[in-house]
Amino acid sequence: MPKKTIDIEHDLTHLSILNEKGEADESLAPKLNGDTLVTMFRNMLATRRLDERMINMQRQGRIGTYGPSRGQEASQVGTAMALRPDDWTAQAFREMGMTLTRGWKMDLTLFFWGGYEEGNAVAKGHNDLPIAVPVASQTLHGVGIAWGMKIKKKDSVCITYLGDGGTSEGDFHEAMNFAGVYDLPLIFIVQNNQFAISHPRRKQTKSRTLAQKALAYGFEGVQVDGNDVLAVYSATCDAVAKARKGGGPTLIECVTYRLSMHTTADDPTRYREDKEVKEWEKRDPLIRFAKYLRNKGVLDDESIEGIENDVKDEIAAAVKRYEEYEGLDPLDSFKYILAELPPDIQAQQDEFVAALQNEGKMSH
Repeated sequence: MPKKTIDIEHDLTHLSILNEKGEADESLAPKLNGDTLVTMFRNMLATRRLDERMINMQRQGRIGTYGPSRGQEASQVGTAMALRPDDWTAQAFREMGMTLTRGWKMDLTLFFWGGYEEGNAVAKGHNDLPIAVPVASQTLHGVGIAWGMKIKKKDSVCITYLGDGGTSEGDFHEAMNFAGVYDLPLIFIVQNNQFAISHPRRKQTKSRTLAQKALAYGFEGVQVDGNDVLAVYSATCDAVAKARKGGGPTLIECVTYRLSMHTTADDPTRYREDKEVKEWEKRDPLIRFAKYLRNKGVLDDESIEGIENDVKDEIAAAVKRYEEYEGLDPLDSFKYILAELPPDIQAQQDEFVAALQNEGKMSH
């Protein structure tokens, strides 16, 4: 039998709307009113300022190890603003911009990174899963949610977030395969920040893009400028609209850059050059969007200062509530895992109780 060519769709779209000067291709820009644009900017600014505050708090010993999000605000806020409240998200651990946009109180983020179990208690009425640190595990959770919504014939969608490193995990490929086979209303947001901790993207995969990985599973992949909030928002709106109509999943690769460290336990100077970071700083998503809003006359110095002060006050109030919290029980580390403690764990708890009593930190 002669060889035959198998015709496979392989065209990919790359979307960018804002350039580094804050100039937009208005033929591609989403039609958003001034209030919506200001909300988008405020969410990005709040994410940046809280991120800066939390790094400082970690260095002062006031919270534990923390995973910064500086440079990735557009990829998070732009995707979240394309959702309805009844839609769902399944996040990793660097999606603070998404959670703030979805209405999470800042306290919750502080509690999580401060080591309080309360940081995993998502407020009632928020269709968001808590932070998931195991890499790519949340993609399977997203599949389950999306499948459930399809079975119930709801028109809600789910977004699951991961980084470029997550695309090298088996969970991701299982989730992609399942989503493709069952045409699930699921959008995979891959924040390609160029590094899986210290491992550069070029050493993770030979694929020219991460977006093309969707093609192997039978659905659409799109690449966007992840530092352009308008492009991210527009691409996500298209994917959401398609999923609502039963058009199945989409993978959106947001090409961005982690301007800070992987976590506060990481030293990025050991594996990347400062020159590279400086080049990406020229594409800073917050600065770029601020220029755009100034050019459109939506914001000026006075209004930006007002937003800055408002965000500063909100962060200060959240930190105060976090540091005045008195609900911590040291024995929580032994609760909520096993219904009945086995003898060896019970012995550890007893020893811990004795140590706390000796230090005068508990009265029972």
